[in-house]
Amino acid sequence: MDLSVIIPCYNKADYIEACVSSILTQEFNSFEVIMVDDGSSDHTGALCDKLAAIDSRIRVFHRPNCGVTAARRYGVEQSQGQYIMFVDSDDQLLPHAMSSLYKTILETGADEVIATCRTQKGEVRDSGLRGWQDTDFLIRDLLALHNSFCVLWGIIFRRELLDNCLNMSRDIINGEDILMQVKCLMKKPKVYFIGQQVYLYNVGLPNERNNQLKNVKAFDEELEKTLKPRWDDFSDGFLHHGIKTYEDCVYRRRFDIADYYKTLRNQDLSRIPLQDRIAFMLPPRIAYYLIWLRKKFAQARLINH
Repeated sequence: MDLSVIIPCYNKADYIEACVSSILTQEFNSFEVIMVDDGSSDHTGALCDKLAAIDSRIRVFHRPNCGVTAARRYGVEQSQGQYIMFVDSDDQLLPHAMSSLYKTILETGADEVIATCRTQKGEVRDSGLRGWQDTDFLIRDLLALHNSFCVLWGIIFRRELLDNCLNMSRDIINGEDILMQVKCLMKKPKVYFIGQQVYLYNVGLPNERNNQLKNVKAFDEELEKTLKPRWDDFSDGFLHHGIKTYEDCVYRRRFDIADYYKTLRNQDLSRIPLQDRIAFMLPPRIAYYLIWLRKKFAQARLINH
């Protein structure tokens, strides 16, 4: 088995058939689909079983709800492929996605190949990165929440790279994809970028995740533990991540969580970009308007029509 596609499924009955169809119609042949029903309360699980009964390349596992990361980890554990891809159950693969990624990882000997994606609105999200990339640069990009490249989907991983990268607290319910990629990059893998669009990302769909302060703290604790082996290199990146998370909380008007990060003002911020320090030092309700403008500008820069 060359490639395993892992699909964590939770209450996505309206989307799951289109997702699976986009995978089964790929021209690539040597693959399996691992669907992990994470305790869905709608008829997602029944649909998964129906699809598996039709196509032997699909295997379905039903588990009590443990969260998306645990579902992905379980899916990897049950899979047989030498290479791994992740697809969210409300998204789709674009034509030739598997063959393009698989061909590239064989030709380059990379540990992961990262492509680009587009949304259901036709917006292309492309970091502009091509070829081999420095892992330290990529880690810093993720810590700064630039979100300039695909971090989980739109990627093919060498199986061994994922070892111990999907182990994290269930309390981490947002940013778990970023944390997983940081764990991978801390191993200094060989990372190769291509410009092909391979993934259809359905933006704006509702989800049931509601980040609370305990979730934010759990993420920070796991991120700090992940970076500790190279703390001299990434301590400023960890601080930068806290400031950018503060900005995101202000942008979402989650001032209760934003208060948690105010203690960072006692840290040495000299290595943090000036534009980030300005927003951080302003009163939250004033900083909101500056952050809003910056986010709109960043979105316009990353999205090519």
